[in-house]
Amino acid sequence: MIKAVKGTRDLLPPATVAWNRVEAVARAVFRAYNYHEIRTPILEETQLFARGVGADTDIVTKEMYTFVDRDETSLTLRPENTASVIRAYIEHRLDQRPGVQKLYYIGPMFRRERPQKGRYRQFFQIGAEALGSESPAVDAEVIELVVELLSRAGLSGFQLLINSVGDANCRPQYVERLRQELKSVAHAMCGDCQRRADTNPLRVLDCKVEADQPIIDKLPHITDCLCDPCRAHFDTVKNYLADRGIAYEVRPRLVRGLDYYMRTTFEVVHGSLGAQNSVLGGGRYDGLAESLGSKVHSPGIGFSIGEDRLVMSVEDAQAAEPLDLVIAPLGEPALRHAAVLARDLRRGGLSVELAEGKLKRAMELANKLGARFTLILGEEEMAAGRYALKDMASGEQRQVTREELAARFGGN
Repeated sequence: MIKAVKGTRDLLPPATVAWNRVEAVARAVFRAYNYHEIRTPILEETQLFARGVGADTDIVTKEMYTFVDRDETSLTLRPENTASVIRAYIEHRLDQRPGVQKLYYIGPMFRRERPQKGRYRQFFQIGAEALGSESPAVDAEVIELVVELLSRAGLSGFQLLINSVGDANCRPQYVERLRQELKSVAHAMCGDCQRRADTNPLRVLDCKVEADQPIIDKLPHITDCLCDPCRAHFDTVKNYLADRGIAYEVRPRLVRGLDYYMRTTFEVVHGSLGAQNSVLGGGRYDGLAESLGSKVHSPGIGFSIGEDRLVMSVEDAQAAEPLDLVIAPLGEPALRHAAVLARDLRRGGLSVELAEGKLKRAMELANKLGARFTLILGEEEMAAGRYALKDMASGEQRQVTREELAARFGGN
Protein backbone atom coordinates (compact mmCIF):
# COMPACT_ATOMS: atom_id res chain seq x y z
CA MET A 1 0.00 0.00 0.00
CA ILE A 2 1.32 3.44 -0.94
CA LYS A 3 1.28 5.86 1.99
CA ALA A 4 1.81 9.59 2.39
CA VAL A 5 5.45 10.68 2.16
CA LYS A 6 7.23 10.96 5.52
CA GLY A 7 6.66 14.36 7.05
CA THR A 8 3.46 14.99 5.08
CA ARG A 9 -0.11 14.15 6.02
CA ASP A 10 -3.67 14.10 4.81
CA LEU A 11 -6.01 16.63 6.40
CA LEU A 12 -9.35 14.90 6.86
CA PRO A 13 -12.80 15.87 8.11
CA PRO A 14 -13.71 16.82 10.78
CA ALA A 15 -10.24 18.35 11.33
CA THR A 16 -10.59 20.38 8.12
CA VAL A 17 -13.49 22.24 9.74
CA ALA A 18 -11.02 23.81 12.18
CA TRP A 19 -8.62 24.62 9.33
CA ASN A 20 -11.34 26.36 7.35
CA ARG A 21 -12.49 28.29 10.41
CA VAL A 22 -8.97 29.54 11.19
CA GLU A 23 -8.45 30.60 7.58
CA ALA A 24 -11.82 32.38 7.49
CA VAL A 25 -10.88 34.27 10.66
CA ALA A 26 -7.50 35.21 9.15
CA ARG A 27 -9.11 36.53 5.96
CA ALA A 28 -11.60 38.60 7.98
CA VAL A 29 -8.83 40.15 10.10
CA PHE A 30 -6.69 40.88 7.04
CA ARG A 31 -9.66 42.57 5.40
CA ALA A 32 -10.19 44.72 8.49
CA TYR A 33 -6.56 45.92 8.30
CA ASN A 34 -6.72 46.47 4.50
CA TYR A 35 -4.41 43.58 3.53
CA HIS A 36 -4.88 41.95 0.12
CA GLU A 37 -4.10 38.38 -0.87
CA ILE A 38 -1.09 37.39 -2.97
CA ARG A 39 -0.52 33.88 -4.30
CA THR A 40 3.01 33.01 -5.37
CA PRO A 41 4.26 29.77 -7.02
CA ILE A 42 5.46 27.00 -4.74
CA LEU A 43 8.53 26.70 -7.03
CA GLU A 44 11.16 29.44 -7.25
CA GLU A 45 14.71 29.69 -8.54
CA THR A 46 17.03 28.46 -5.81
CA GLN A 47 19.05 31.69 -5.99
CA LEU A 48 16.07 33.60 -4.57
CA PHE A 49 16.31 31.82 -1.22
CA ALA A 50 20.10 31.69 -1.15
CA ARG A 51 20.22 35.48 -1.58
CA GLY A 52 17.10 36.36 0.38
CA VAL A 53 17.11 33.90 3.28
CA GLY A 54 20.90 33.63 3.62
CA ALA A 55 23.38 31.13 2.22
CA ASP A 56 24.61 30.14 5.71
CA THR A 57 21.19 29.56 7.29
CA ASP A 58 20.02 26.08 8.24
CA ILE A 59 17.15 26.42 5.79
CA VAL A 60 19.44 26.87 2.80
CA THR A 61 22.26 24.54 3.89
CA LYS A 62 20.17 21.66 5.28
CA GLU A 63 16.44 21.86 4.72
CA MET A 64 15.47 22.94 1.20
CA TYR A 65 13.99 20.62 -1.40
CA THR A 66 16.09 21.55 -4.44
CA PHE A 67 16.39 19.91 -7.85
CA VAL A 68 17.77 20.70 -11.32
CA ASP A 69 15.09 21.16 -13.97
CA ARG A 70 15.45 19.86 -17.53
CA ASP A 71 16.84 23.21 -18.68
CA GLU A 72 19.53 22.97 -15.96
CA THR A 73 17.83 25.63 -13.81
CA SER A 74 18.08 24.95 -10.08
CA LEU A 75 14.59 25.10 -8.55
CA THR A 76 13.45 24.89 -4.95
CA LEU A 77 10.12 24.23 -3.28
CA ARG A 78 9.56 27.37 -1.24
CA PRO A 79 10.74 26.91 2.37
CA GLU A 80 9.17 30.26 3.33
CA ASN A 81 7.21 32.92 1.49
CA THR A 82 8.62 36.34 2.34
CA ALA A 83 11.34 36.11 -0.31
CA SER A 84 8.74 35.03 -2.88
CA VAL A 85 6.44 37.92 -1.98
CA ILE A 86 9.32 40.40 -2.32
CA ARG A 87 10.29 38.86 -5.67
CA ALA A 88 6.71 39.35 -6.92
CA TYR A 89 6.62 42.85 -5.40
CA ILE A 90 9.69 43.84 -7.45
CA GLU A 91 8.83 41.91 -10.63
CA HIS A 92 5.36 43.42 -10.92
CA ARG A 93 6.53 46.93 -9.93
CA LEU A 94 4.47 47.11 -6.77
CA ASP A 95 7.39 49.12 -5.38
CA GLN A 96 6.31 51.91 -7.74
CA ARG A 97 2.90 52.25 -6.11
CA PRO A 98 2.33 54.95 -3.49
CA GLY A 99 1.72 54.15 0.15
CA VAL A 100 2.27 50.98 2.15
CA GLN A 101 1.58 47.78 0.20
CA LYS A 102 -0.16 45.30 2.49
CA LEU A 103 -0.13 41.69 1.27
CA TYR A 104 -1.09 38.39 2.88
CA TYR A 105 -0.81 34.73 1.90
CA ILE A 106 -2.05 31.32 3.01
CA GLY A 107 -0.42 28.17 1.67
CA PRO A 108 2.05 25.26 1.90
CA MET A 109 5.82 25.50 2.49
CA PHE A 110 8.43 22.73 2.37
CA ARG A 111 11.46 21.97 4.55
CA ARG A 112 13.19 18.66 5.13
CA GLU A 113 13.18 18.77 8.92
CA ARG A 114 12.84 15.96 11.43
CA PRO A 115 9.08 15.41 11.79
CA GLN A 116 7.70 15.89 15.29
CA LYS A 117 4.64 17.31 17.00
CA GLY A 118 3.58 20.45 15.16
CA ARG A 119 6.42 20.17 12.62
CA TYR A 120 6.03 18.66 9.16
CA ARG A 121 8.01 18.64 5.92
CA GLN A 122 5.02 20.05 4.10
CA PHE A 123 3.55 22.62 6.43
CA PHE A 124 1.21 25.56 6.07
CA GLN A 125 1.69 29.22 6.83
CA ILE A 126 -0.57 32.23 7.17
CA GLY A 127 1.53 35.33 6.69
CA ALA A 128 1.54 39.01 5.83
CA GLU A 129 3.98 41.66 4.65
CA ALA A 130 3.66 45.46 4.99
CA LEU A 131 6.03 47.07 2.49
CA GLY A 132 7.06 50.68 2.02
CA SER A 133 7.42 52.16 5.50
CA GLU A 134 10.12 52.32 8.18
CA SER A 135 7.71 53.69 10.78
CA PRO A 136 7.59 51.96 14.18
CA ALA A 137 3.83 52.64 14.05
CA VAL A 138 3.61 50.05 11.26
CA ASP A 139 5.53 47.57 13.42
CA ALA A 140 3.05 48.06 16.24
CA GLU A 141 0.05 47.72 13.93
CA VAL A 142 1.40 44.47 12.47
CA ILE A 143 1.87 43.06 15.98
CA GLU A 144 -1.63 44.27 16.91
CA LEU A 145 -2.99 42.42 13.85
CA VAL A 146 -1.23 39.25 14.99
CA VAL A 147 -2.72 39.45 18.48
CA GLU A 148 -6.19 40.12 17.04
CA LEU A 149 -5.96 37.21 14.61
CA LEU A 150 -4.83 34.72 17.25
CA SER A 151 -7.50 35.89 19.71
CA ARG A 152 -10.30 35.66 17.15
CA ALA A 153 -9.08 32.21 16.11
CA GLY A 154 -9.66 31.04 19.69
CA LEU A 155 -6.10 30.94 21.01
CA SER A 156 -5.72 32.10 24.60
CA GLY A 157 -2.83 32.09 27.06
CA PHE A 158 -0.23 32.89 24.40
CA GLN A 159 2.82 35.06 25.10
CA LEU A 160 4.25 37.79 22.87
CA LEU A 161 8.06 38.08 22.87
CA ILE A 162 9.85 41.01 21.21
CA ASN A 163 13.41 42.17 20.60
CA SER A 164 15.50 44.37 18.33
CA VAL A 165 18.39 42.89 16.34
CA GLY A 166 19.77 46.26 15.26
CA ASP A 167 20.62 47.33 11.74
CA ALA A 168 23.55 47.55 9.35
CA ASN A 169 25.16 50.20 11.56
CA CYS A 170 25.22 48.45 14.92
CA ARG A 171 24.59 44.75 14.30
CA PRO A 172 27.94 44.00 12.58
CA GLN A 173 29.76 45.31 15.66
CA TYR A 174 27.62 43.12 17.91
CA VAL A 175 28.10 40.08 15.66
CA GLU A 176 31.87 40.56 15.75
CA ARG A 177 31.80 40.91 19.54
CA LEU A 178 29.71 37.72 19.71
CA ARG A 179 32.15 35.92 17.41
CA GLN A 180 35.06 36.88 19.65
CA GLU A 181 33.20 35.77 22.81
CA LEU A 182 32.37 32.42 21.21
CA LYS A 183 35.96 31.61 20.31
CA SER A 184 36.75 30.51 23.84
CA VAL A 185 33.51 28.58 24.51
CA ALA A 186 32.26 27.20 21.17
CA HIS A 187 34.28 23.99 21.56
CA ALA A 188 32.02 23.05 24.49
CA MET A 189 28.81 23.54 22.51
CA CYS A 190 26.87 21.38 20.05
CA GLY A 191 28.16 20.80 16.53
CA ASP A 192 25.74 23.30 14.98
CA CYS A 193 26.87 26.03 17.37
CA GLN A 194 30.52 25.27 16.69
CA ARG A 195 29.85 25.81 12.97
CA ARG A 196 27.65 28.87 13.49
CA ALA A 197 30.12 30.50 15.90
CA ASP A 198 32.12 31.64 12.88
CA THR A 199 29.67 31.61 9.96
CA ASN A 200 26.51 32.98 11.63
CA PRO A 201 27.04 33.82 15.32
CA LEU A 202 23.55 35.26 15.81
CA ARG A 203 22.06 31.83 15.18
CA VAL A 204 23.90 30.50 18.24
CA LEU A 205 21.45 32.50 20.36
CA ASP A 206 18.58 30.45 18.89
CA CYS A 207 20.10 27.08 19.85
CA LYS A 208 17.64 24.75 21.61
CA VAL A 209 20.21 22.28 22.99
CA GLU A 210 19.73 22.28 26.77
CA ALA A 211 23.41 21.78 27.59
CA ASP A 212 24.32 24.93 25.63
CA GLN A 213 21.96 27.27 27.49
CA PRO A 214 24.29 28.17 30.44
CA ILE A 215 26.94 29.25 27.92
CA ILE A 216 24.44 31.23 25.84
CA ASP A 217 23.11 32.97 28.96
CA LYS A 218 26.55 34.53 29.55
CA LEU A 219 26.88 35.96 26.03
CA PRO A 220 26.39 39.73 25.52
CA HIS A 221 22.89 41.06 24.75
CA ILE A 222 22.27 42.81 21.47
CA THR A 223 19.99 45.31 23.23
CA ASP A 224 23.10 46.62 25.03
CA CYS A 225 24.75 47.32 21.67
CA LEU A 226 22.01 49.11 19.73
CA CYS A 227 22.85 52.39 18.04
CA ASP A 228 20.76 55.43 18.97
CA PRO A 229 18.35 55.25 15.97
CA CYS A 230 17.66 51.53 16.57
CA ARG A 231 17.17 52.08 20.29
CA ALA A 232 14.75 54.96 19.60
CA HIS A 233 12.84 52.83 17.07
CA PHE A 234 12.51 49.95 19.54
CA ASP A 235 11.44 52.25 22.39
CA THR A 236 8.74 53.76 20.17
CA VAL A 237 7.43 50.32 19.19
CA LYS A 238 7.17 49.41 22.87
CA ASN A 239 5.32 52.66 23.60
CA TYR A 240 2.81 51.98 20.82
CA LEU A 241 2.20 48.47 22.15
CA ALA A 242 1.66 49.89 25.63
CA ASP A 243 -0.86 52.37 24.19
CA ARG A 244 -2.81 49.44 22.76
CA GLY A 245 -2.68 47.47 26.02
CA ILE A 246 -0.72 44.66 24.35
CA ALA A 247 1.36 42.72 26.86
CA TYR A 248 4.85 41.66 25.79
CA GLU A 249 8.17 40.47 27.15
CA VAL A 250 11.52 41.68 25.81
CA ARG A 251 13.74 38.65 25.06
CA PRO A 252 17.30 39.79 24.27
CA ARG A 253 18.10 36.31 22.89
CA LEU A 254 15.26 36.41 20.37
CA VAL A 255 16.68 36.26 16.85
CA ARG A 256 15.00 35.09 13.70
CA GLY A 257 16.42 32.19 11.70
CA LEU A 258 16.65 34.20 8.48
CA ASP A 259 19.39 36.67 7.60
CA TYR A 260 17.15 39.42 6.26
CA TYR A 261 15.68 40.49 9.62
CA MET A 262 16.69 43.78 11.28
CA ARG A 263 15.40 45.96 14.12
CA THR A 264 12.03 44.71 15.41
CA THR A 265 11.67 40.95 15.77
CA PHE A 266 8.84 39.13 17.53
CA GLU A 267 7.50 35.70 18.30
CA VAL A 268 4.37 34.23 19.89
CA VAL A 269 4.66 31.06 21.98
CA HIS A 270 2.00 28.82 23.47
CA GLY A 271 2.36 26.19 26.17
CA SER A 272 0.16 23.53 24.52
CA LEU A 273 2.77 22.80 21.85
CA GLY A 274 5.55 21.36 24.02
CA ALA A 275 9.12 21.85 22.83
CA GLN A 276 7.99 23.30 19.49
CA ASN A 277 6.07 26.07 21.25
CA SER A 278 6.36 28.85 18.67
CA VAL A 279 3.09 29.69 16.92
CA LEU A 280 4.47 32.49 14.76
CA GLY A 281 7.51 34.65 14.15
CA GLY A 282 8.14 37.87 12.35
CA GLY A 283 10.11 41.05 12.11
CA ARG A 284 11.41 43.94 10.05
CA TYR A 285 13.57 43.47 6.93
CA ASP A 286 14.32 46.93 5.52
CA GLY A 287 17.08 45.88 3.10
CA LEU A 288 15.63 42.68 1.65
CA ALA A 289 13.99 44.23 -1.44
CA GLU A 290 17.20 46.00 -2.43
CA SER A 291 19.21 42.80 -1.99
CA LEU A 292 16.84 41.09 -4.44
CA GLY A 293 17.12 43.81 -7.06
CA SER A 294 14.69 46.60 -6.19
CA LYS A 295 15.82 50.03 -7.36
CA VAL A 296 13.53 51.60 -4.75
CA HIS A 297 14.15 51.63 -1.00
CA SER A 298 11.38 49.33 0.18
CA PRO A 299 11.47 48.77 3.96
CA GLY A 300 9.11 46.12 5.24
CA ILE A 301 7.87 44.09 8.17
CA GLY A 302 5.94 40.84 8.23
CA PHE A 303 5.19 37.59 9.99
CA SER A 304 4.25 33.99 9.32
CA ILE A 305 1.98 31.85 11.47
CA GLY A 306 2.56 28.10 11.62
CA GLU A 307 -0.98 27.16 10.67
CA ASP A 308 -0.46 23.50 11.63
CA ARG A 309 0.51 24.54 15.15
CA LEU A 310 -2.25 27.14 15.47
CA VAL A 311 -4.95 24.67 14.41
CA MET A 312 -3.51 22.07 16.78
CA SER A 313 -3.82 24.58 19.63
CA VAL A 314 -7.42 25.62 18.97
CA GLU A 315 -9.20 22.68 17.34
CA ASP A 316 -9.99 20.83 20.58
CA ALA A 317 -11.70 23.93 21.95
CA GLN A 318 -13.86 24.39 18.87
CA ALA A 319 -17.00 22.35 18.43
CA ALA A 320 -17.67 20.92 15.00
CA GLU A 321 -20.29 22.76 12.99
CA PRO A 322 -23.55 20.78 13.24
CA LEU A 323 -25.39 19.54 10.18
CA ASP A 324 -28.69 21.40 9.88
CA LEU A 325 -30.90 18.73 8.39
CA VAL A 326 -31.09 15.11 7.25
CA ILE A 327 -33.93 14.37 4.83
CA ALA A 328 -35.20 10.78 5.00
CA PRO A 329 -37.25 9.99 1.84
CA LEU A 330 -39.32 6.79 1.95
CA GLY A 331 -39.53 5.37 -1.57
CA GLU A 332 -38.53 6.46 -5.07
CA PRO A 333 -41.20 9.20 -5.58
CA ALA A 334 -40.27 10.69 -2.20
CA LEU A 335 -36.57 10.56 -3.13
CA ARG A 336 -37.18 12.58 -6.30
CA HIS A 337 -39.23 15.11 -4.33
CA ALA A 338 -36.62 15.23 -1.54
CA ALA A 339 -33.78 15.89 -4.00
CA VAL A 340 -35.45 19.08 -5.24
CA LEU A 341 -36.33 20.11 -1.67
CA ALA A 342 -32.73 19.56 -0.55
CA ARG A 343 -31.45 21.70 -3.41
CA ASP A 344 -33.77 24.57 -2.49
CA LEU A 345 -32.82 24.40 1.20
CA ARG A 346 -29.10 24.33 0.36
CA ARG A 347 -29.53 27.39 -1.81
CA GLY A 348 -31.01 29.04 1.25
CA GLY A 349 -27.83 28.41 3.21
CA LEU A 350 -28.64 25.17 5.03
CA SER A 351 -26.34 22.16 5.29
CA VAL A 352 -28.44 19.18 4.19
CA GLU A 353 -27.75 15.45 3.82
CA LEU A 354 -30.08 13.25 1.78
CA ALA A 355 -30.34 9.77 3.31
CA GLU A 356 -31.64 6.99 1.07
CA GLY A 357 -32.90 3.67 2.39
CA LYS A 358 -34.84 2.62 5.45
CA LEU A 359 -35.99 5.13 8.06
CA LYS A 360 -34.05 3.42 10.86
CA ARG A 361 -30.79 3.80 8.96
CA ALA A 362 -31.58 7.41 8.17
CA MET A 363 -32.12 8.17 11.86
CA GLU A 364 -28.86 6.41 12.77
CA LEU A 365 -27.05 8.48 10.16
CA ALA A 366 -28.60 11.69 11.51
CA ASN A 367 -27.29 10.84 15.00
CA LYS A 368 -23.81 10.02 13.72
CA LEU A 369 -23.63 13.26 11.74
CA GLY A 370 -24.88 15.31 14.69
CA ALA A 371 -27.81 16.67 12.69
CA ARG A 372 -30.07 19.20 14.37
CA PHE A 373 -33.21 17.93 12.63
CA THR A 374 -34.45 15.04 10.52
CA LEU A 375 -37.20 15.54 7.94
CA ILE A 376 -39.26 12.42 7.17
CA LEU A 377 -40.85 12.37 3.76
CA GLY A 378 -43.08 9.58 2.38
CA GLU A 379 -46.05 9.24 0.05
CA GLU A 380 -48.51 10.21 2.80
CA GLU A 381 -46.53 13.36 3.64
CA MET A 382 -46.34 14.29 -0.05
CA ALA A 383 -50.10 13.84 -0.50
CA ALA A 384 -50.89 15.89 2.60
CA GLY A 385 -48.31 18.55 1.80
CA ARG A 386 -46.90 18.26 5.32
CA TYR A 387 -43.56 16.79 6.44
CA ALA A 388 -42.58 15.19 9.75
CA LEU A 389 -39.76 17.29 11.30
CA LYS A 390 -37.95 15.71 14.23
CA ASP A 391 -35.76 17.68 16.64
CA MET A 392 -32.84 15.28 17.24
CA ALA A 393 -31.88 16.85 20.58
CA SER A 394 -35.32 16.82 22.25
CA GLY A 395 -36.94 14.02 20.26
CA GLU A 396 -39.97 16.25 19.60
CA GLN A 397 -41.66 15.67 16.25
CA ARG A 398 -44.15 17.97 14.53
CA GLN A 399 -45.81 18.40 11.15
CA VAL A 400 -44.65 21.31 8.97
CA THR A 401 -45.56 22.55 5.53
CA ARG A 402 -42.91 23.43 2.97
CA GLU A 403 -43.59 27.12 3.66
CA GLU A 404 -43.23 26.60 7.43
CA LEU A 405 -40.01 24.70 6.85
CA ALA A 406 -38.58 27.54 4.76
CA ALA A 407 -39.68 30.08 7.37
CA ARG A 408 -38.19 28.06 10.23
CA PHE A 409 -34.75 27.89 8.60
CA GLY A 410 -34.96 31.12 6.68
CA GLY A 411 -32.55 32.91 9.03
CA ASN A 412 -29.81 30.29 8.64
